[in-house]
Amino acid sequence: MQKPLLLGLGEVLWDTFADGTRRAGGAPANVVFRAAHSGAEGCLISAVGEDPAGRELLAALRQNGIAYEAPCVPYPTGRTEVVLHEGIPSYQIVENVAWDHIPLTARAQALAQRADAVCFGSLAFRAEESRRTLTALLQQVPETALKVLDVNLRAPYYSAERLDFLLRHANALKINDEELQVLSPLFGWSGTPQQRCEAAVWQYGLRFLILTAGAQYSEVFVPGACSRLATPSVTVADTVGAGDAFTGAFVCALLAGKPWREAHREAVQTAARVCTQEGAWVS
Repeated sequence: MQKPLLLGLGEVLWDTFADGTRRAGGAPANVVFRAAHSGAEGCLISAVGEDPAGRELLAALRQNGIAYEAPCVPYPTGRTEVVLHEGIPSYQIVENVAWDHIPLTARAQALAQRADAVCFGSLAFRAEESRRTLTALLQQVPETALKVLDVNLRAPYYSAERLDFLLRHANALKINDEELQVLSPLFGWSGTPQQRCEAAVWQYGLRFLILTAGAQYSEVFVPGACSRLATPSVTVADTVGAGDAFTGAFVCALLAGKPWREAHREAVQTAARVCTQEGAWVS
């Protein structure tokens, strides 16, 4: 029996830390890692540079079981500078890098046409070439597929117009409590956090909306119903990739045919486990 296929569209990069260490990452790669360790087929669609960092990044993907369609392009491999404060990361993202120039390949299109789910974020749409490519791929994904937007807000790479465009190409949304505060005035969502999430589900016809609130709780909204779970208390090493692990685990559970409330429980447990270890690629 063929495994369901989940695609991660967008950035792949090196997260570099103040002590000089680095880890391979990027939200779409993190989601595909989770798919590869949750019984699904996953593939990252991105790009790397024609440089040693690009070759090393592809090697890291292979070593961690992450399949990819990531051509080498004549731009530097993606990189961010990460600062951790009590385990919470902040990012300085280098511009005009390889994943800003993702080419539209025949293999990427073939993958999109048979995808059961795709995950994408607003950051990967900051540059024109990748924006064209990823939009073309989203348009080729089957109507039945889950199309999950994890907004992943990074100033200044978003606007109300771009977010509206992305939401119209999605049928599911992952957002955290801080992002909800940013988006609510842009789209006229008001009331309690629950009321604002319900408004988003209704406005864009979403199949589900995931709201995470760090160490406090998470909620999953579907039309007419909601699940709320407390975040488990764990000793946090860092939270890098925890939200991506949540998204990947939730989507893969749905693709496996599990009820959405059970998918929520699995996602909470997976994200909590990721927080107990350093880095996003925790099996």
